[in-house]
Amino acid sequence: MNDHSILKNQSTSSNLSQSESRQSDPDSALLTVSQTKIHHDADTWELPAEEITLRIRWFGLCVGYVLVNFVGKDSAIQITQLNWILTLGAVFALADTYFSFRGRVFLGEWPLIISVMEALFIGLLCHYDTGLNSPFRFYYLLSLIVCSIRHSPSIAYMTLGLYFFSFTALLFTSPSVPEDWLTQLTLMIVWMGWVAWASIAFSRLVKRTSMKLSLANAKLEQNQELLEERIARRTSDLQESQALLIQQEKHAAFGLLAAGIAHEVGNPLAGISSLVQLLNRHNNDEYTCKQLVEVDGQLRRIQRILRELIDFSRPATSERNRCNINDLITESLNISKYYKRKKGKKIITHFAEKLPVVNVVRDQLVQIFLNLILNAMDATEEGESIEITTETQSGQVRISVHDSGHGIREEDQKKLFQPYFTTKAQGTGLGLFVCKNILEDSNSGTIEIDHTIKDGAKFIVSLNCEELKGLADIPPGPANELKFVTT
Repeated sequence: MNDHSILKNQSTSSNLSQSESRQSDPDSALLTVSQTKIHHDADTWELPAEEITLRIRWFGLCVGYVLVNFVGKDSAIQITQLNWILTLGAVFALADTYFSFRGRVFLGEWPLIISVMEALFIGLLCHYDTGLNSPFRFYYLLSLIVCSIRHSPSIAYMTLGLYFFSFTALLFTSPSVPEDWLTQLTLMIVWMGWVAWASIAFSRLVKRTSMKLSLANAKLEQNQELLEERIARRTSDLQESQALLIQQEKHAAFGLLAAGIAHEVGNPLAGISSLVQLLNRHNNDEYTCKQLVEVDGQLRRIQRILRELIDFSRPATSERNRCNINDLITESLNISKYYKRKKGKKIITHFAEKLPVVNVVRDQLVQIFLNLILNAMDATEEGESIEITTETQSGQVRISVHDSGHGIREEDQKKLFQPYFTTKAQGTGLGLFVCKNILEDSNSGTIEIDHTIKDGAKFIVSLNCEELKGLADIPPGPANELKFVTT
């Protein structure tokens, strides 16, 4: 079996054994890639070896022409015949060179045919030169070196046998046999055997070293890819953690600011409210009483706004409470009515009737619903509508927020839940990312965008609720329109 076959069989057997444990052992993928690369190196070994062969072959032909036409002066040399034989060899070398430039090996699938041709070629050169004493006999050694580099040991040893036969045949074809023919024959056989053995050993060493280097290089490349992948993953995790921290710090700062504002504004309001109540106790005319009632109503409205602001900005808790999802959405809508882009927007709700009370983290859901509602307001123009729907399906409460705005491009939909990605001119790119992390980290449910919607954008929040298991699905309720007006 040749070295190429050894390499290929190793690759095949390794692939079979490693494929069984590829899923459980990450190193198996590395080994598979490495063996594939080694298999490729085995297939491409012959092209570099072919380049060495061509250099040796052209060197031998040039030396042969010099020996025949300029150096050899023996009358026994038949120059014309030798030149024709060398020309035939040059034609073969030209064909070999042409195929090499095309990235192919001439007669590469039939190496023994080449060995037979070279044995005949060298034998004829020696026959028409000086027989056993011909300097062309050293071509046998060059040819054995080339054969050992290009082909398997079995081919090299068969070629050695052909050369033994070719050189020995000179004893019977030469017109004169030297007296020391036995010594020359023995020495030549020993030289050819030693050159073949040494060349085969050297070729095996080179091929095995090449295989080890290929394996090491493949492992190095694979480790580099794994390292780059881990760095990218760690960087992404760090960015997400940083984004969450920034959002939490902003929320905490907003809470402190809201509490301070409520305290500073609340004290004067309390004083003003007391004065209004004292004035109401006097006997005032009808106009004054009417104005005082109006003032008292506006003061109560300011106090209600401050209470809602404080409730929303208070520190979040992970404590679960029994809540009605429709009530939490209504609470979010009450907060969103103070948003600057509320003007002229129509809110249409389809709340499921008799929705069961479920055990959820109230503050987290209010934050998620408010973020989706504010995003929908940013996406819609005055006169357009936002539909909010609640229903139960397969043990989950499904809340959808669908706006009739300009929609989201398909290529942007894949990036919506990544940190710092936003389609708004003044957006931070953290809202949807925080919503997704809240639901996933608490294992409360999922949030996704409905890719089938072409008009506007529709986000769906699916909440896992143990209370709904085994209960029938509840469809969305009738439409109820809430209009936002300027205040």
